[in-house]
Amino acid sequence: MLKNVKSLGLVVFILLFAMCNQKSKSDSNKETILKGSIEVTVDETVKPIVEDQVAVFEGTYYDAKVSIKTKSEAELINDLLNKKTKVVITARDLTQAEKDKFVKLKINPRVTPFATDAIAFISNKSNNDTLIALQTVIDFMKGEPNPRIKGLVFDNPNSSTVRFMKDLAKVKDIPADGVFSFKTNEEVIKFVAENDGMIGVVGVNWLSQPSPEMQDIIHNLNVLSVKGLNSNEYFSPTQNDIAEQKYPLARELYIINCQGYTGLGMGFASFIAGDIGQRIVLKSGLMPVKTPGRKLQIRNTINNKE
Repeated sequence: MLKNVKSLGLVVFILLFAMCNQKSKSDSNKETILKGSIEVTVDETVKPIVEDQVAVFEGTYYDAKVSIKTKSEAELINDLLNKKTKVVITARDLTQAEKDKFVKLKINPRVTPFATDAIAFISNKSNNDTLIALQTVIDFMKGEPNPRIKGLVFDNPNSSTVRFMKDLAKVKDIPADGVFSFKTNEEVIKFVAENDGMIGVVGVNWLSQPSPEMQDIIHNLNVLSVKGLNSNEYFSPTQNDIAEQKYPLARELYIINCQGYTGLGMGFASFIAGDIGQRIVLKSGLMPVKTPGRKLQIRNTINNKE
């Protein structure tokens, strides 16, 4: 009898040990704000800055893995609403109608602004005129031909750049004639560099942080200075003009987290909005939401080395 009791006790001990060990293993694989893996869906027009953020984030937190999937703005918002993705980076905040949908789904999206980006107009290097009025582009989008513009080239019919320009022009649809669309900003840049008279509409991040294979192509482009609707001056999509709110095509960038728990999405958003992430934004040529401070060390004496 005693032998049976000891055997039963041994079996229970082994089972408890196995359960504890399994729980320990499960806890070690559990996602936290700085550990685990997550897929972030990114607006294709701002892909370069997000790649930089991910590289530094993963290099700082070795147990964190962030994979990027690029899509158009309309596609990624649709995926977010249909729970196909939980974390996105986009060039606009959620609309009230979208927020209402999340309320019905009992989801509270965490929206974190982290940078000011801009839309840039580009032309072939052979075009000596590097100035353009925003009203001229708006009129062209309304179907009014202009000898200055042979064609207007967008990345994607569902992109944030198309939505931004349609909102400015107050048009529901873009004209069928004279407006072209591809799939990515890279394709727009290549097409404009090879075709005279075309005006490309791209995210300025692709120009400030070109990939190695795009650098020579960008040298064949002019980045146009733009006159706003209520201005007589022309401004470029430079960091300085964006910071002083002079450039008329600036826009905010957001990371929207719908995970619904304290996970890696929250950690990545905090990183981007934090000191290191904001320094990465500043270095990229975009404008951070919070300008990183500088520490100055003041000395009373100077030590000259021999």
